[in-house]
Amino acid sequence: MGKRRRARENTLQFLYQYDTLKESSSQELNINDILLLFWATKESDIEKDVEEFSNRLITGACENIEGIDGIINRYSEHWRLSRMSKVDRNILRMAIYELVYLRDIPPPVTINEAVELAKRYGTDESGAFVNGILDRIRIALDKGEVEYDKGSDS
Repeated sequence: MGKRRRARENTLQFLYQYDTLKESSSQELNINDILLLFWATKESDIEKDVEEFSNRLITGACENIEGIDGIINRYSEHWRLSRMSKVDRNILRMAIYELVYLRDIPPPVTINEAVELAKRYGTDESGAFVNGILDRIRIALDKGEVEYDKGSDS
């Protein structure tokens, strides 16, 4: 398995846990504290570049979650975030962060990786669901309907 795929799997695990913590906690969550705890529970032999790419995706998705969730709501016809599975919702968050903020990654790569994660960790319908939403967003980005944030590359 490639390094970036391992990084995306770590990111999905983190975002899933973070999403669960947000739902069950009435306190403000400190992303840096949670991130330190997350890595403390992982095996110690994770390659530095895998951890760095994971951290880039994690912090970027979390820091931009409101805007990302707005994009999901806009392009996921008839699906509210609260009705989506946590796996699908967090794969979308990670992939949308990549599509909108990380211009060095080709959109087909991002979408393919997200679909593969959805097939592996989601339901039988997750791959098609994630692909459909991300493809609509990719088309909207190409048309300039969704702006790239040129100032943020967390």
